[in-house]
Amino acid sequence: MISKKFFEALDDIEKEKGIPKELILEAFEQGIISAYRKNFGKDTAEVRIDIKEKTNKIIVYGIKRVVEEVTNSANEMSLDDAQKINKNYQIGDTVEIEVTPKNFGRIAIQSAKQRVQQAVIEAERELIYERFKDREQELITGLMNRRDEKNIYINLDRVDGILPIKELLPNEEFNPNARVKVIISKIEKTTKGPIIFLSRTNPLLIKRLFELEIPEVYEGKVEIKAVARDAGDRSKVLVHSRDENVDPLGACIGPGQSRINSIIRELNGEKIDLALYSSDPKELITNALAPARVVEVIIKDEKNKQSIVVVPNDQLSLAIGKRGQNARLAHQLTGWKIDIKSVKQAEEQGIEY
Repeated sequence: MISKKFFEALDDIEKEKGIPKELILEAFEQGIISAYRKNFGKDTAEVRIDIKEKTNKIIVYGIKRVVEEVTNSANEMSLDDAQKINKNYQIGDTVEIEVTPKNFGRIAIQSAKQRVQQAVIEAERELIYERFKDREQELITGLMNRRDEKNIYINLDRVDGILPIKELLPNEEFNPNARVKVIISKIEKTTKGPIIFLSRTNPLLIKRLFELEIPEVYEGKVEIKAVARDAGDRSKVLVHSRDENVDPLGACIGPGQSRINSIIRELNGEKIDLALYSSDPKELITNALAPARVVEVIIKDEKNKQSIVVVPNDQLSLAIGKRGQNARLAHQLTGWKIDIKSVKQAEEQGIEY
């Protein structure tokens, strides 16, 4: 006999974890078959399990094929023996005979328990993978669960994502149960279940936050063409309006800088430079180097995207930036190699502009 609580437990698992009851019953049946073969010396026997939910019974049927000459009594039956059961049986037919051992229910349930537990674990893992497999590069909010030396574990509703410490912004700390916005950077399917890797340094985080905070970006009226980032310090964001009635810079900044400041707060004070996209490379490079002023952009090699930029003498340090940051981010943003010269350097090197 099977306890009614067993079937109630299956219903609870289906409701709570979304695992189909039929899947667990299938694993249970396989566990019972294994128990029958192991405990009653029927290693090669073909059997069918019938679980009677209404009467809480397990019935085992042996399956035998009707043959002219029996060579394997575990799976075969002579025509004479078959016709003693039913005279209509013929060679090639299959016969089902109840072979349920005495007190089999207790042995079967105990033996099948581990199979069911493993089936539940594997089904949970598969459900998690199916839920997240197409969500790479998405922004998601989770709760900080715990941390160790290498990772922070973010609860994403019944599964923990892994946020490596190296993917945190500099000096960033989260307390348990703190809400954390992260990018799903990668999902790996392993034998121990899916691993969901998260990031706070990925440039996509900037783009997703703009989509979240700025309606015009979410609606597609303003496009984020590119993002270049030194995570935790400074980002440059290239914006373009698809609607002539919408100012992309104004939309992203918001009234009283409210929208851009909301994003900056989420990034722990990371500075954000907005640059207006242009199909004209000279204008594009000029915009990308802001806040530095530009005197002239010289297209040196259009095919290989090489340029020389001349800036006022007092703007050279600003154009290059601390540790070359401004020039480097402008290059990442535009795809152009940018050789920055002051007016004095350009004159000394005979660069005409």
